Parts: sequence; structure tokens; C-alpha cells
Amino acid sequence: MQLLQMERKVQSARQRESIYWHLASHGVPKSLHCLCLKLAEEYAVNAMARSRLPPPEYVSRLADPSFHHLVLLTDNVLAASVVVSSTIQNSANPEKLVFHIVTDKKTYTPMHAWFAINSIKSAVVEVKGLHQYDWSQEANVGVKEMLEIHRLIWKHYYNNLKEEDFEYDGAHKRYIEGLSPSSLSLLNHLRVYIPELFPELNRIVFLDDDIVVQHDISSLWELDLNGKVVGAVNSWCGDDCCPGRKYSDYLNFSHPYISSNFDHDHCAWLYGMNIFDIEAWRRTNMTATYHEWLQLSLKSGLALWSPGVLPPSLIAFEGHVHPIDPSWHVAGLGDQFPEVHREILEAAAVIHFSGPAKPWLEIGLPERHSMGPEGRRFCLQSLLILSSV
Repeated sequence: MQLLQMERKVQSARQRESIYWHLASHGVPKSLHCLCLKLAEEYAVNAMARSRLPPPEYVSRLADPSFHHLVLLTDNVLAASVVVSSTIQNSANPEKLVFHIVTDKKTYTPMHAWFAINSIKSAVVEVKGLHQYDWSQEANVGVKEMLEIHRLIWKHYYNNLKEEDFEYDGAHKRYIEGLSPSSLSLLNHLRVYIPELFPELNRIVFLDDDIVVQHDISSLWELDLNGKVVGAVNSWCGDDCCPGRKYSDYLNFSHPYISSNFDHDHCAWLYGMNIFDIEAWRRTNMTATYHEWLQLSLKSGLALWSPGVLPPSLIAFEGHVHPIDPSWHVAGLGDQFPEVHREILEAAAVIHFSGPAKPWLEIGLPERHSMGPEGRRFCLQSLLILSSV
């Protein structure tokens, strides 16, 4: 009896540790908040911080298909800086790079100030706020509908969360992750509107703001996607191994809509470093497919998938994903129990802190030992920037 009670106490302690650890990842560090406030003040008083991005002589590059276009949707100035810096410093041809950073109205002034003051001469950086887009009525309605349905899915998931129903296992962890603020983030969900955000571009590389680029990625723009919409890593650990999770970890296969259309054991592709053929996207109209499934989820009691960006994307992009070499993108960093070998990390072109322990958080510090040298260097860069605030 005492042994059973002890096991229950250990299990409860592990559950609480997991919950508190995830809660620690959801707050904005004071130093990062102060950085944004200082940059917003700089924007108000310093004409250089308000200078045009990019300078007029480089504006023509923003829609020039001969350049390499990269897209970031983020409200984190520090993270965007690390992504841009690491990409440029590891690029064989940095003068070919054009970064398109889309942020919200709140973060626009500090984001603009940062890249205006810390100008990058070897590449072009554009910073644009969502308030600067002239959305069509159709797009406005679609975005509002998308956010509302995602909010309802999150609420449905939250209302069904009962701590006593869980053991300390993968299901328990996924429930907590599904309820993270990122599941409700407009900037996260807007990635499905990339063709509307960039009507003049035909091919882009999409980067999450929690990645670090370790090697040159210029050959991504030359990859043949065989007519598919997105190039993504499916596996870095062998033919029979999923690097992240399977469809069953995201989709509800107890529902006939899901079980009759998708494979329970299919590997989920990695979101966070992807090459998008936007012309193919427009031809297949993936955004409309995405919205059709959102409506189906609404009519089906909001139980087709767990909250987040990836589950409905797995559905909408089904059959339109071209697998790329696993060395392009290794995810899983920033998790409590990373299982990525050092050799794989060292060889990866991009490492992805897809777990809650981001490099700019205190709980992310223990993760530094298990990344490549470029990852360590740019995490230290992040910490130095924050320590000076």
C-alpha cells in the first residue's frame, strides 16, 4: 500500500513538473519586453530607426524572382534577429537574400527600429505590419473565420481537459502543448495565407522564428518539388521512423471523416523550415481546402484534431508535400527530453527549437549543450543582447 501511494506521489509530481515547465515557457521574459520598449522609444526619437526598409534602391528586389526570398511571421524581435543573422552569416551568397518579416501592429515599431538601426548591408530586409496590408473583404472574412474556429477548437480541448484522466505519458504532454498560446496566435495561423501576403512571389523559404541556420541553404531555391506545393522533412531517423510524430498524434482517428481519409501511421512532416512553390499553391487552392476542413470541423463538434497550426495543415496539404533530405531540418530541440544525436545536429542546415524551451528563456539554457556550434553561438548572442537591456 505504501509503495502504491509513493508511486502515485511520484506520478503526480511528474505531472506538475511538466505543467509548470510548460507554463514557464509561455511568459514573455522581462528583458525581452524591455528590449521592445526601448526599441519603440528609439523609433519615436531617432530618425535612423524610422528609415525606410529596405532603402529605396533595393525596393525592386522585393518582387524579383532572381533573388532568394525568405518569409518570417513573428512578433519576437530577438528571435527574428537570430534567424536573419544566422542565415546571412552562413550563406555562400548573402547578397541574394531578401527577408520578408511580417509582424503585428504592436511589434511593428520595435521590429522596424531594430533592423533599421542594425542595418545589414549584404542582404535586404523588409519589415511589414499586418495593419499595412490592404486585405480584400474576402480575405478579411476568411481570416476572422479561421481565428474564431481555432479559438473554439482550443476552448473545446480545454473544457475536456481533466487532470485526473491523464497519466504521465505522451497524451498528457500533447494536451498541455495543444493548449499553448501559440495555438491561438494570428501570426502562426497566417502562414496558410502566404499566397495572399505575397502575391508577387512564386517561391519562398518559410522560417519559424525559433530556428537557427547552421549552414548555407541557398540550394533550397533550386530544389525540384515535382509539382508539389511544399518541400518538407519527413524523417531524419530512418525509413521507418517519424522524426516528430505520426498523424495519429494530431488527428482524431475515432472520427470517420479522419479515419476514412488519412493513414493513422503516416509520418507528420515538419513545419518550421519549408520551401513553398506558391504558384503550385495557387493552382491547387490549398487555402480554400484548409477552410473547407475548418468548416467540417465546426460541423463535426470541433473534435477532428487537436489545437495548433500543424493538424489542419496536415489535412489541407495532404498529397502536396515533397519530402526533402533530412539534413535540411532537425526539430525537437527545446524539449525536456531531447533525443537527437550530436552528429545529426552538427550536420543539420537548420536546427529548430520546436519544444517549449526557447533559447531566449531561462529554461532553455540546459539545451545549449546538445546543439551544434552555430546554435550555441547564436543562443549566446541572444543572451548577450538580453543581458545588455
